[in-house]
Amino acid sequence: MLKAICSKKNLEEHLYFKTVEDIIYSNEVQQLKQFQHHVSTTRFQHSLNVSYYNYLLCKKFKFNATAAARAGLLHDLFYYNRKEYVRKSGEKGHIARHPQVALKNATDLFKINQIEKDIILNHMWPFTLSMPKYKETYVIVLVDKYCAIMEFFAPYISKLKRKKNTLNKIKTATLVE
Repeated sequence: MLKAICSKKNLEEHLYFKTVEDIIYSNEVQQLKQFQHHVSTTRFQHSLNVSYYNYLLCKKFKFNATAAARAGLLHDLFYYNRKEYVRKSGEKGHIARHPQVALKNATDLFKINQIEKDIILNHMWPFTLSMPKYKETYVIVLVDKYCAIMEFFAPYISKLKRKKNTLNKIKTATLVE
């Protein structure tokens, strides 16, 4: 079952899935499960999170939700561990470099339209310096940061919930006695 962070919905049963089903199970996108991303998740799960919430927001604002979902799934389509990557002399740092790598990989593998290209290439704005051309790109800039924060804090939130549940069980057991 595919789920986005903070969502209880099975995404395979959601209208969202129809927009990405031709790419989500591709071997290249599935390979992203091998890479840790934002402490507590994989790059695949992060991309799924970004894709889904990007889709929902763009749909709500009547933007191109299909392009937003597809580009969200492909925005981090690179196959190296960013913490272990050794930069070559004169090469850009990861923040500026990985959108270009992701775009190259995405265009080599899938048919990508202009909005999707802009979303992938500029999802790290303002660090990428070039201004986004489409409103959908500005949405992913925010959604990507939101998902990264949620993914970073997810283990701590789960731990707090477990602790609260344990305390509630102890409290209930004490009251019953």
